[in-house]
Amino acid sequence: MALALIVHAGASRAQNAIRDIRIEGAQRVDPDTVRSYLTLRAGERFDEVKMDASLKALFGTGFFVDVTIRQQDSDLVVRVVENPIINRIAFEGNSRIDDKTLEAEVQLRPRTVYTRTRVQTDVKRILDVYRRGGRFAATVEPKIITLPQNRVDLVFEIDEGQTTYVDRIVFVGNRRFSDGQLRSEVQTEEYRWYKFLSSDDVYDPDRLAYDRELLRKFYLSKGYADFRVVSAVAELVPERTGFVVTFTVEEGQRYKFGKIDVVSQLPDLDVEQVRQLVTTASGDWYNADAVDKTIEALTDEVGRFGYAFVDVKPSVNRDRDTLRVDVSYGIAEGPRVYVDRIEIEGNVRTLDRVIRREFRLQEGDAFNTAKIRRTRQRLRNLGYFEKAEVTNVQGDEPDRTTIKVDVTERSTGELSLGAGFSSSLGPLTDIGIRERNLLGRGQDLRLGLSIAQFRQQADISFTEPYFLDRNVSAGVDIFSIRRDLLDESSFRLNSTGTSLRTGYRLSETLRQNLRYTARVDDIIAGTETSRFIQDQEGAKVVSLVGQEIVYDKRDNRFDPSDGYIVSLGTDFAGLGGDINFARGIVKGTVYFPFGDQVVLGLGGRAGYIAGLGQNTRINDRFLVGGDDFRGFELGGVGARDTRTDDALGGTYYAVSTTELAFPLGLPKEFNVRGRVFTDIGTVGGFEIDAPEVRDESSIRASVGFGITYVSPFGPLRLDVAQPILKEDFDKIDRFLFSFGTRF
Repeated sequence: MALALIVHAGASRAQNAIRDIRIEGAQRVDPDTVRSYLTLRAGERFDEVKMDASLKALFGTGFFVDVTIRQQDSDLVVRVVENPIINRIAFEGNSRIDDKTLEAEVQLRPRTVYTRTRVQTDVKRILDVYRRGGRFAATVEPKIITLPQNRVDLVFEIDEGQTTYVDRIVFVGNRRFSDGQLRSEVQTEEYRWYKFLSSDDVYDPDRLAYDRELLRKFYLSKGYADFRVVSAVAELVPERTGFVVTFTVEEGQRYKFGKIDVVSQLPDLDVEQVRQLVTTASGDWYNADAVDKTIEALTDEVGRFGYAFVDVKPSVNRDRDTLRVDVSYGIAEGPRVYVDRIEIEGNVRTLDRVIRREFRLQEGDAFNTAKIRRTRQRLRNLGYFEKAEVTNVQGDEPDRTTIKVDVTERSTGELSLGAGFSSSLGPLTDIGIRERNLLGRGQDLRLGLSIAQFRQQADISFTEPYFLDRNVSAGVDIFSIRRDLLDESSFRLNSTGTSLRTGYRLSETLRQNLRYTARVDDIIAGTETSRFIQDQEGAKVVSLVGQEIVYDKRDNRFDPSDGYIVSLGTDFAGLGGDINFARGIVKGTVYFPFGDQVVLGLGGRAGYIAGLGQNTRINDRFLVGGDDFRGFELGGVGARDTRTDDALGGTYYAVSTTELAFPLGLPKEFNVRGRVFTDIGTVGGFEIDAPEVRDESSIRASVGFGITYVSPFGPLRLDVAQPILKEDFDKIDRFLFSFGTRF
């Protein structure tokens, strides 16, 4: 880049006025545009200071690679050399990151002005992209290809280098917890060959900053109120093949809760009404997570009493002499702020109304942080977005706020192929096509085909989550199921039909589901089948109305460790059709965490079916065993025809399960957990009294252990159970194994 300011000597000449300003070398830039950046005008006297300022102003435009200003007699001559125009931008050598991703990252575009500064900025941006992916050895070399008419092609030549992994994670200053325990708390992981489906072992400086916060939250949840991360440093090993990450920490002393109090500044609010929501207790180890949960619970509960503007702030007093933390939850009226607007950004495909209907508050409502948190969680639970951030900024008025929603959409279409094995179904394959956000309307469409040794099913399912723009879901299913129960009861069952269903939330944790099913059940008996099954052979039409109400307080739907879930389902068949019965099923499970990874689950389920003017059919009764009652075959517990050894099922059953899940001491990345369990239950109520039928409703029980492994190719589950209470005609199956995946 050249800049030149040439002024002819001579005092008399310097005092002359500028007769004319001549622009030379301008091709794309209009000469008048060049003159507009000059601080000198025709008729003014030559001034070296103003000429220098003009030179800097022209260079600052970024339009020119070279600028010269000189005095020629009484004229001011400005000569410019324009920066070239970019004709095309190309990337070479990139295989890990595609062109589309890099194009979105760089700021230069075709038909824009080429400058070295902009190119170097884009080189840095490309390197940042590779470093976020763990490739710190990547290099980028910009090259230009000169074209006619002052145009250039810009080519970024990329050497991606090797992935830079984290070789070791070291902790300094930790006395209370081992390095292994702390490694399980941070997201960054040490490199292992079997982690090829994870990127957490690739060095990422942004993830390292997140790990500092994870460590802080972990220690605060364990009572270490003075904890801090002194430093988090990543150093390349001498071979430059990986990083050693070192966290230096100061743990401090462990504190317990001291005095716990709730103070209200709201009129007419009885503190005793909300005191039971406080989850922190004096004498317990200090836990910052419990404090946060109490704040959220108090905010929600006080809001239900009609206080829209609630501000719950904990006053924390730390006594380093007694190692006690006194916490006083102050409930006060927050600033009166209303929602002015809701602005949504980032949704290219998903309609605005699909996002807005998940909001717990609308324009004009009183602003409530608890409702904002629930809205954020509901948006993330949709599964439509990789990122869903909900923030608020100052509105047009002091008492107004604007809620901003920033989402990044993910692919919601699925083509899934599955393979696996189940002890109850045998080898199985699964093919499914699903779109969870059909046309951006939030609708769910699925076509599925499942083929197993003892079961084949084809179905089409469609769900509208907000039917008629109300918070009511509606759906339809069309299905055809063929099931082979020859081993259990010497018959096959073909079931074809359709279901209409709807559901709605009674509260955030309580949901009601309703359905109507019309199907044809065809029982095909074998030649040596029990006469009680042969009497039911043939096709029958079933017209069934059912409902289920579910109360779910689990902390996680997929891997719960705390909370509980209870459901009650009832079915009534007899609104037309050939079959008449009433059936009810109740289920429930409660989870108790012990430590970080040990979870005790106590569950139970029970059901009852009664024929209305007729005996129930074999396919409607309860065939208990397998997954429902480990240690016994499917249908292995309950009434049995001793002549044919066929299971006849029961009209009632009850099974309780106690299961303790715990880590096996293997590294966290193995995803292996152990379980010990006991199942206790009974089945009975066969409707026909016959000498060849054994039907003992005595208590059965089994104990066992199992292993769950979440492998890269799907979940694997192995249970080994031994019946300790059983009848001599029960069928035993000590091993229950299942494995499967979808890809």
